[in-house]
Amino acid sequence: MKKSILLLAVIALFSFEIQAQSVQRSDAAGGFGIRGGVNFFNFGGEDASNNDYTNRAGFHAGVYTNLFLGSRIALEPGAYFSVKGTQNDGIGDPRAILNYIDVPLLLRLYVTDGLNIFGGPQASFLMSSKFEGDFFGSTFTYDTDAITKTDLGFVVGLGYNLPKGVNIQGSYDFGTSPVFKDSNAAIYNRGFKVSLGYSF
Repeated sequence: MKKSILLLAVIALFSFEIQAQSVQRSDAAGGFGIRGGVNFFNFGGEDASNNDYTNRAGFHAGVYTNLFLGSRIALEPGAYFSVKGTQNDGIGDPRAILNYIDVPLLLRLYVTDGLNIFGGPQASFLMSSKFEGDFFGSTFTYDTDAITKTDLGFVVGLGYNLPKGVNIQGSYDFGTSPVFKDSNAAIYNRGFKVSLGYSF
């Protein structure tokens, strides 16, 4: 099922790119592009507030394409590898490292030629998950299958297109699926992303 969804996402990216070639676009806004940057993720939700979770730095990298629906609005599907998780300031500095493929479908509104706001749904598919801790000078790691395989959520953000196809943006991921499967705990993936992109 996971492979089928990822295959459909890739096919959608290429079909959108073909269509986007015939749509009028600015130098820095449209077409196929690559994007990457830093993540600052944590566990959020009512039950997470009772623990000493703190932001953990990770990264994301992937591809996107713009399909302009008008002069000021564009649909932007994408696919990114994204490292999320959290850490705790307790004994051993325990941390969760969760690797996902994020597939957002964003609607981007251009307030000016460069400035834009965006938002939309996102499906995140778990690739791997592990817990780590530092004890007696060594790092101990073990894989876990306790994490929910699919995380559905939303993305909102603010972006700006620079000359020569370069763009920058900041966004917030709001996960709505509980992180731990077979659990009623209200704990979710929440975090900020700062990204640098290039449209070809």
